[in-house]
Amino acid sequence: MKMFPSIFAKAALLLATTTAHATSLPTYGARLEGFEYPHPVRTYAFTSQAQPLEMAYLDIAPATPNGRTVVLLHGKNFCAATWEAAIAALADAGYRVVVPDQIGFCKSSKPPRYQYSFGQLAANTHALLASLGIERAVIVGHSMGGMLAARYALQYPAATERLVLVNPIGLEDWKAEGVPWRSVDAWHAREQKTSFDSIRDYQRTVYYGGEWKPAYERWVRMLGGMYAGDGREAVAWSQALTSDMVFSQPVVHEFPKITVPTTLFIGQKDRTAIGKDLASPEVAKRIGDYPALGKRAAAAIPGARLVEFAELGHSPQVEDPARFNASLLDALR
Repeated sequence: MKMFPSIFAKAALLLATTTAHATSLPTYGARLEGFEYPHPVRTYAFTSQAQPLEMAYLDIAPATPNGRTVVLLHGKNFCAATWEAAIAALADAGYRVVVPDQIGFCKSSKPPRYQYSFGQLAANTHALLASLGIERAVIVGHSMGGMLAARYALQYPAATERLVLVNPIGLEDWKAEGVPWRSVDAWHAREQKTSFDSIRDYQRTVYYGGEWKPAYERWVRMLGGMYAGDGREAVAWSQALTSDMVFSQPVVHEFPKITVPTTLFIGQKDRTAIGKDLASPEVAKRIGDYPALGKRAAAAIPGARLVEFAELGHSPQVEDPARFNASLLDALR
């Protein structure tokens, strides 16, 4: 009989711990209301596809300007805030830094009906820069932002001083590699299952080679909080539409047409590949091989320089900010 109080005490402690964990998880609005960015958020209002939209962005002025501007483009599972350390390093070095949240993401509008394309997102970004009086800039893109940055450089070469791709996705054409097509409805059903735990598990496995640091948790809470909030449906639907864009609009075939100076930063532990969960075991094993993909991309882009981070994964700017920032500043000199 004496064991029962011990059992009940353990059960009560487990319940209390689980409840505390659940109640400590954040909930944010559909436009990431409640999550603080490291700098003041500004809004660019414009009309696109016959509807008014708002594009959130950061615009950081350096104390001692060097006359150059760097634009940082976030990935699909990231936001402008994820560039926090890079923003500080670039501003300290004299660069004006502009960091937008693309339409459909983070603190920007999430229209229920929008024909997402990298061409459209590039046009939106170009219009934002024009509104700020910026005619030419260094374009840095991470993950999905790498696909967008490549499209921007192809679409607006005269406005692109230099192109920097940080573990970009889209270094291979997944459909051509054998990954099955998935409908927007199927993407949406998948997004509706997203949780803090699923975000963390995916990033640990795919982004960071099975390793995890407490510093990464902030970005899990940023994303998970949107899915946990009242705007979860708008978030899930926007993510479904943009997943279809990423899968259906490869840029890799146009790499030889890029005419601006380009640097590739590739964390070698990255294994990101869209649709890998639907692929056959043979295809799943082959795709997402960033050590090989980085070399292939550098060979395809005329004059491209390849910088490899042997012990880093999908987000070198998050995993080792000091090393990444030093390499980035070196590439821009």
